[in-house]
Amino acid sequence: MIFPRLTGPKRTLAQTAGLVLLMGSLAWASVPFYNFFCKVTGYGGTTNTAEAGSDTILDQTIKVRFDGSLERGMPWQFKPVEREMEIRIGETGLAFYEAHNPTDHPVAGSASYNVAPFDAGSYFVKIDCFCFEEQVLQPGETVLMPVSFYVDPDIITDRDAKFATRITLSYTFHQIDLPQEQAAMMIAD
Repeated sequence: MIFPRLTGPKRTLAQTAGLVLLMGSLAWASVPFYNFFCKVTGYGGTTNTAEAGSDTILDQTIKVRFDGSLERGMPWQFKPVEREMEIRIGETGLAFYEAHNPTDHPVAGSASYNVAPFDAGSYFVKIDCFCFEEQVLQPGETVLMPVSFYVDPDIITDRDAKFATRITLSYTFHQIDLPQEQAAMMIAD
Protein backbone atom coordinates (compact mmCIF):
# COMPACT_ATOMS: atom_id res chain seq x y z
CA MET A 1 0.00 0.00 0.00
CA ILE A 2 1.35 3.41 -0.94
CA PHE A 3 0.59 6.32 1.36
CA PRO A 4 -0.19 9.66 -0.27
CA ARG A 5 2.34 12.41 0.39
CA LEU A 6 0.87 14.88 2.86
CA THR A 7 1.57 18.60 2.64
CA GLY A 8 0.64 21.73 4.56
CA PRO A 9 -1.90 21.50 7.39
CA LYS A 10 -2.60 17.80 6.82
CA ARG A 11 1.09 17.01 7.31
CA THR A 12 1.21 19.07 10.52
CA LEU A 13 -1.92 17.36 11.80
CA ALA A 14 -0.50 13.90 11.00
CA GLN A 15 2.81 14.73 12.74
CA THR A 16 0.96 16.05 15.80
CA ALA A 17 -1.23 12.93 15.95
CA GLY A 18 1.87 10.73 15.60
CA LEU A 19 3.62 12.62 18.40
CA VAL A 20 0.57 12.26 20.68
CA LEU A 21 0.44 8.50 19.98
CA LEU A 22 4.18 8.15 20.63
CA MET A 23 4.01 10.07 23.92
CA GLY A 24 0.91 8.14 25.04
CA SER A 25 2.65 4.83 24.27
CA LEU A 26 5.76 5.86 26.17
CA ALA A 27 3.68 6.98 29.16
CA TRP A 28 1.77 3.69 29.16
CA ALA A 29 4.97 1.62 28.96
CA SER A 30 6.99 3.67 31.45
CA VAL A 31 5.68 2.00 34.62
CA PRO A 32 6.43 -1.61 33.53
CA PHE A 33 9.84 -0.56 32.19
CA TYR A 34 10.67 1.33 35.38
CA ASN A 35 9.57 -1.59 37.58
CA PHE A 36 11.67 -3.99 35.50
CA PHE A 37 14.67 -1.65 35.69
CA CYS A 38 14.34 -1.30 39.48
CA LYS A 39 13.96 -5.05 39.98
CA VAL A 40 17.05 -5.83 37.90
CA THR A 41 19.28 -3.08 39.31
CA GLY A 42 17.91 -2.60 42.83
CA TYR A 43 17.49 1.08 41.99
CA GLY A 44 15.10 2.92 44.26
CA GLY A 45 15.44 0.35 47.04
CA THR A 46 13.72 -2.46 45.18
CA THR A 47 14.42 -5.83 46.79
CA ASN A 48 14.95 -9.29 45.32
CA THR A 49 13.10 -12.51 46.15
CA ALA A 50 14.21 -16.12 46.58
CA GLU A 51 12.64 -19.49 47.28
CA ALA A 52 15.11 -20.34 50.06
CA GLY A 53 17.85 -18.83 52.19
CA SER A 54 21.44 -18.26 51.18
CA ASP A 55 23.93 -21.13 50.97
CA THR A 56 26.68 -18.84 52.26
CA ILE A 57 26.73 -17.18 55.69
CA LEU A 58 29.56 -14.77 56.46
CA ASP A 59 31.03 -13.76 59.81
CA GLN A 60 30.27 -10.10 59.03
CA THR A 61 27.07 -8.69 60.50
CA ILE A 62 24.70 -6.01 59.35
CA LYS A 63 21.92 -4.22 61.22
CA VAL A 64 18.45 -4.29 59.69
CA ARG A 65 16.05 -1.58 60.84
CA PHE A 66 12.28 -1.94 60.35
CA ASP A 67 9.88 0.90 59.66
CA GLY A 68 6.11 0.93 59.13
CA SER A 69 3.71 3.65 58.07
CA LEU A 70 0.20 4.11 56.72
CA GLU A 71 -1.07 5.99 53.72
CA ARG A 72 -3.27 8.93 54.70
CA GLY A 73 -6.81 7.71 55.34
CA MET A 74 -5.79 4.08 56.01
CA PRO A 75 -7.65 3.27 59.27
CA TRP A 76 -5.31 0.52 60.49
CA GLN A 77 -2.61 0.72 63.11
CA PHE A 78 0.65 -0.73 61.76
CA LYS A 79 4.13 -1.03 63.26
CA PRO A 80 7.15 -3.33 63.41
CA VAL A 81 7.27 -5.61 66.46
CA GLU A 82 11.06 -5.29 66.63
CA ARG A 83 12.66 -2.03 65.46
CA GLU A 84 16.09 -3.44 64.65
CA MET A 85 18.02 -6.70 64.52
CA GLU A 86 21.59 -7.62 63.78
CA ILE A 87 22.17 -10.65 61.55
CA ARG A 88 25.12 -12.21 59.82
CA ILE A 89 25.29 -11.52 56.11
CA GLY A 90 23.65 -14.49 54.37
CA GLU A 91 21.79 -15.59 57.51
CA THR A 92 17.99 -15.84 57.28
CA GLY A 93 16.20 -13.32 59.45
CA LEU A 94 12.57 -13.34 60.54
CA ALA A 95 10.78 -10.14 61.52
CA PHE A 96 7.16 -9.41 62.34
CA TYR A 97 4.90 -6.43 61.80
CA GLU A 98 1.71 -5.92 63.76
CA ALA A 99 -1.47 -4.62 62.12
CA HIS A 100 -4.74 -3.80 63.85
CA ASN A 101 -8.11 -2.84 62.38
CA PRO A 102 -9.89 -0.65 64.98
CA THR A 103 -12.95 -0.10 62.77
CA ASP A 104 -16.31 -1.90 62.82
CA HIS A 105 -15.93 -3.23 59.25
CA PRO A 106 -13.38 -5.29 57.28
CA VAL A 107 -10.56 -3.31 55.68
CA ALA A 108 -8.25 -4.58 52.94
CA GLY A 109 -4.71 -3.34 52.52
CA SER A 110 -1.68 -3.76 50.32
CA ALA A 111 1.88 -2.95 51.38
CA SER A 112 4.48 -1.19 49.28
CA TYR A 113 8.08 -1.29 50.40
CA ASN A 114 11.60 -0.08 49.80
CA VAL A 115 15.06 -0.48 51.21
CA ALA A 116 17.55 2.22 52.14
CA PRO A 117 20.30 2.82 51.29
CA PHE A 118 19.26 2.29 47.67
CA ASP A 119 22.62 0.66 46.86
CA ALA A 120 21.73 -2.20 49.20
CA GLY A 121 18.25 -2.78 47.74
CA SER A 122 19.20 -5.49 45.27
CA TYR A 123 21.11 -7.36 48.02
CA PHE A 124 18.14 -7.47 50.40
CA VAL A 125 16.39 -10.73 49.49
CA LYS A 126 12.88 -11.63 50.68
CA ILE A 127 12.05 -15.31 51.00
CA ASP A 128 8.47 -14.82 52.20
CA CYS A 129 6.57 -11.65 52.98
CA PHE A 130 3.10 -10.44 53.88
CA CYS A 131 3.64 -7.82 51.18
CA PHE A 132 3.40 -10.48 48.45
CA GLU A 133 -0.40 -10.56 48.78
CA GLU A 134 -3.24 -8.31 49.93
CA GLN A 135 -4.29 -8.43 53.56
CA VAL A 136 -7.85 -8.24 54.92
CA LEU A 137 -8.43 -7.53 58.59
CA GLN A 138 -11.81 -8.08 60.18
CA PRO A 139 -13.28 -5.54 62.65
CA GLY A 140 -11.10 -5.34 65.76
CA GLU A 141 -8.66 -7.95 64.42
CA THR A 142 -4.94 -7.79 65.23
CA VAL A 143 -2.43 -9.90 63.30
CA LEU A 144 1.30 -10.52 63.24
CA MET A 145 2.65 -10.51 59.70
CA PRO A 146 6.02 -12.13 59.01
CA VAL A 147 8.79 -11.29 56.58
CA SER A 148 11.72 -13.69 56.17
CA PHE A 149 14.81 -12.38 54.44
CA TYR A 150 18.57 -12.40 54.14
CA VAL A 151 21.25 -10.03 52.94
CA ASP A 152 23.02 -11.48 49.91
CA PRO A 153 26.73 -12.11 50.64
CA ASP A 154 27.57 -10.50 47.27
CA ILE A 155 26.96 -7.16 48.99
CA ILE A 156 30.56 -7.20 50.23
CA THR A 157 31.89 -7.10 46.65
CA ASP A 158 29.74 -4.16 45.48
CA ARG A 159 31.87 -1.02 45.38
CA ASP A 160 29.10 1.15 46.89
CA ALA A 161 26.87 -1.23 48.88
CA LYS A 162 29.76 -2.87 50.75
CA PHE A 163 29.95 0.19 53.00
CA ALA A 164 26.39 -0.23 54.28
CA THR A 165 26.37 -1.08 57.97
CA ARG A 166 22.62 -0.69 58.38
CA ILE A 167 19.72 -1.42 56.03
CA THR A 168 16.24 0.00 56.60
CA LEU A 169 13.24 -1.97 55.37
CA SER A 170 10.20 0.30 55.13
CA TYR A 171 6.58 -0.66 54.48
CA THR A 172 3.62 1.60 53.81
CA PHE A 173 0.13 0.10 53.89
CA HIS A 174 -2.47 1.42 51.43
CA GLN A 175 -6.19 0.75 51.64
CA ILE A 176 -7.57 -1.19 48.69
CA ASP A 177 -11.00 -2.45 47.69
CA LEU A 178 -12.19 -5.54 49.51
CA PRO A 179 -11.98 -8.79 47.54
CA GLN A 180 -15.24 -9.46 45.68
CA GLU A 181 -16.42 -12.31 47.93
CA GLN A 182 -16.00 -10.24 51.11
CA ALA A 183 -17.57 -7.16 49.55
CA ALA A 184 -20.54 -9.32 48.49
CA MET A 185 -20.91 -10.64 52.06
CA MET A 186 -20.99 -7.06 53.40
CA ILE A 187 -23.72 -6.11 50.92
CA ALA A 188 -25.77 -9.20 51.87
CA ASP A 189 -25.66 -8.27 55.57
